[in-house]
Amino acid sequence: MLDTIHKMFLAGVGFAAMTKDKIDEHIKELVEKGKLTEKEGREMAEDMLKKSKQAKEDLEKQVEKTVKKTLQTLQIASKEDIEKLTARIEKLEAKKTE
Repeated sequence: MLDTIHKMFLAGVGFAAMTKDKIDEHIKELVEKGKLTEKEGREMAEDMLKKSKQAKEDLEKQVEKTVKKTLQTLQIASKEDIEKLTARIEKLEAKKTE
């Protein structure tokens, strides 16, 4: 199960990392081999770019979610937690000097 998740993660990373140049290069090869028409190639390239962008966004969200969950599990204060405490301390110090 863990191996399958790992493979899916790597596939997602690979797809998210696809650049326009790599996609164009792959499509050009398919067109040259006669497996796609130029129109089909352009459409496929556009589709792959959209999917690559979406995969990247999905991967970023998943990584962020995993990091947040890990930080919560380890009970490490987030930036937001520290900012709230800093504001609270500043309020208390201001009251103390009044």
